[in-house]
Amino acid sequence: MIYINRDTTDPWFNVAAEEFILKNIDDEVVMLWHSTPCVVVGKHQNTLNEVNTLLAEELNIPVIRRISGGGTVYHDNGNLNYTIITSSKNTSTLVNFNKSTAPIISFLKEYSIEATFEGKNNLRINNLKFSGNSAHVYKNKVLHHGTLLYNTDLTLLNKIITPPDQLITDKAVQSIRTSVTNISEQTEVFNNIADFEQKLKNHLLKTLNINDVRELSTSEKEEINKLITSKYKQWEWNYGYSPNYSYSKTYKELTLTLEVKKSSITTAEIIGDIFNKSDICSFLINKTHSESTFRDAIAAFDLPESKAEELLKVAGF
Repeated sequence: MIYINRDTTDPWFNVAAEEFILKNIDDEVVMLWHSTPCVVVGKHQNTLNEVNTLLAEELNIPVIRRISGGGTVYHDNGNLNYTIITSSKNTSTLVNFNKSTAPIISFLKEYSIEATFEGKNNLRINNLKFSGNSAHVYKNKVLHHGTLLYNTDLTLLNKIITPPDQLITDKAVQSIRTSVTNISEQTEVFNNIADFEQKLKNHLLKTLNINDVRELSTSEKEEINKLITSKYKQWEWNYGYSPNYSYSKTYKELTLTLEVKKSSITTAEIIGDIFNKSDICSFLINKTHSESTFRDAIAAFDLPESKAEELLKVAGF
């Protein structure tokens, strides 16, 4: 097992790096890393049903889909992420959240912090969640990773992972809403997040018997950046990969209903006072449920500013 230092807070790089390392580095790997503000949705989730995308856009916070399942999480510089990649000949035992979270629980116990594993994949202190975990299996390997809320902006966290008042019906994995806490609110034994990270790193190196610590090479970084361009900055992955869904929302005088399959609008209906609504609905067919599609419709039908705003809002943008 090796420890790979991660020296960037770029959210796209950090999410893409996990996939690259899982699929291209043979060693078992442990990493600690953190990102500037971003929202990370689970592989099988509907992004529009999990994220306040309007707030994310307003604050210039990227929304990125990861390769593992589970619910939506918010990352910022007050959150520390950990990654453990292991392998086994017995693939039926690869996913084991009790095992993967045990080093975190034992570390906190060293500092008299009683953390418990609860539910499918959560860690709690005083019955408050501070860590959400997920996993992804690749061949005979598994990527386990989780968040560690140290001093995250919990107010923003709760706002940005609360979607607006729209109705989406689908079979996507739904995030389970629960009360959260920061580790720093539960103890004063760490000076700051850097101190917390260094102490956790030392604990992992010792308890997991890791002697090899290295950086990502220049060529590895180049491959990760290619993956960012081809996948992690693409609308098709972050939004379009969402499962098929039905969408309905009312804003002011308009109600919009859509059926979306394989990221394309298959049916559209607008109820309310807007000129050329039947033509607009026809225009939407076979296009993506995205802001660019609705802006194209606004331009194509030369909608006045007030109706353009209504159409964008009712579409969720």
